[in-house]
Amino acid sequence: MERGSDKHGARMDDALEHEVEGLVRAGHDTRGEEWKSAEPSGEDQPDVDLVPDGTLTGGVPEGMSEGDVAARAEIASFLGKEIWPADREALIARAGTLHAPDRVLDRLRQLPEGIPFANMQEVWTNLQGGVEAHRF
Repeated sequence: MERGSDKHGARMDDALEHEVEGLVRAGHDTRGEEWKSAEPSGEDQPDVDLVPDGTLTGGVPEGMSEGDVAARAEIASFLGKEIWPADREALIARAGTLHAPDRVLDRLRQLPEGIPFANMQEVWTNLQGGVEAHRF
């Protein structure tokens, strides 16, 4: 049987995994007490970053830019999964209910009126965002 580490046992592996679970899921430290958090990088060490050098290598689909991915994700975060299908007015109302920033509401106001959208991809296509290339 192969484990992730050969320096300590399975129980210690599980304890270490649990210790960083919040950081991995949230992308930032989730501890309430500062003294429990990991120390930041030293002066002579590079900063720890989820996206070193500002690139999302392997995380940006072909046909889209980092900006497209970030903008589409931001809009989607204020709509949710349960709203589909929805028209422009329903999308604006939902985003407003969830306190979306003006930049998100302004993008949604650019959508044509009276057209039902089946999913976020249709919304993003209508906003003329970059579209993922099809994989075969």
